[in-house]
Amino acid sequence: MHSEIDRLMTAYRRGRVSRRVFLGALAALTVSPRSLAQGGPPIPITGINHMTLSVSDPGRSLEWYQGLFGMPIAARQANTVVLRVGAGPQFMAIGGGSSANPGTNHLCLSVDNFDAGRTVEILGQHGIAASRTSGPMEVRIRMRGADFGGAPDGTPELYFGDPDGIVVQLQDTTYCGGAGPQGEACLAVPGSAPSAGELALRDYNHFTLFVTDQQRSIGLYQRLFGMPIDTYQGALPVLRVGSGNQFLALAEGGRGPRGAIIHHACLTVDDFDVDRILAILEDFGVTPRGDAAGPVAPLQYYVTMRMPDRGGAPGGTPELYFTDPDGILIQLQDARYCGGNGYLGEECGSPQNPTGRV
Repeated sequence: MHSEIDRLMTAYRRGRVSRRVFLGALAALTVSPRSLAQGGPPIPITGINHMTLSVSDPGRSLEWYQGLFGMPIAARQANTVVLRVGAGPQFMAIGGGSSANPGTNHLCLSVDNFDAGRTVEILGQHGIAASRTSGPMEVRIRMRGADFGGAPDGTPELYFGDPDGIVVQLQDTTYCGGAGPQGEACLAVPGSAPSAGELALRDYNHFTLFVTDQQRSIGLYQRLFGMPIDTYQGALPVLRVGSGNQFLALAEGGRGPRGAIIHHACLTVDDFDVDRILAILEDFGVTPRGDAAGPVAPLQYYVTMRMPDRGGAPGGTPELYFTDPDGILIQLQDARYCGGNGYLGEECGSPQNPTGRV
């Protein structure tokens, strides 16, 4: 705890965070629930498990993502296709049916020894009420039956809405989107992609959420999950997920026209070479965004250089983004990326993982 406060004070003294952000983050760090004082957060998160995309044309999106990344089919949930990310059990789900409002429907975080009933109780202690929906500060359990690829008696799946109604799913660390009491039983032989793909994904790295009240959201996520702040990107704190490089970034962008959203997901690759990846994307039909303003159009890419004023390297840390056929934004970074300094963004530190490296 003291190392996190020292790091926050250093960032404030150096002008990297505003007074408002400093005071709000300090409050989140110093006002902790009793369970934290007793040695751990109420719900110890181990990592990022998956995201589900709502798309306008599921068949087109499945073909596109498999063509780019070569992801095998790990399971099916009725019309929803589960694509394995890396070695699994992490995955990307492409929602069944067509969506008039494409985007990232929800993200999922993993927990050891997941118990749905006990987790609902804990969430209730923190103001998240049991409900039939997963609206703002509400939690629901879906029993996914065999007709949706779950266990015969149902695979319990927990969804809750954060203060802005951004939906977060919680599941066991073994959850792969399949059957079994923890959703751990996926296809014994995954369905092969039509091709090996152009880029091999390794894992998830982070999600960036646009929220309406940054400190309110930071406070809830830290009270529930711990999530130490171990670096800043300018005024944006990086909330560590688990003990590796994964994180959540909660940016105060939710008052814009799109409202509070999951702005983008970041996935990792080995051998992050910007020119190599851009050449692959261009061959795959993704074009440069150029100087266009406003939302990024479908099938475009761009690269930003995160400079030292935003916690990047002296010459800039390259961060690469592209959009899928629906305009859903995806970031790609090196497997060592932790949101910090260094050319690869690999220089971070946290109580669990002082180097920030894998």
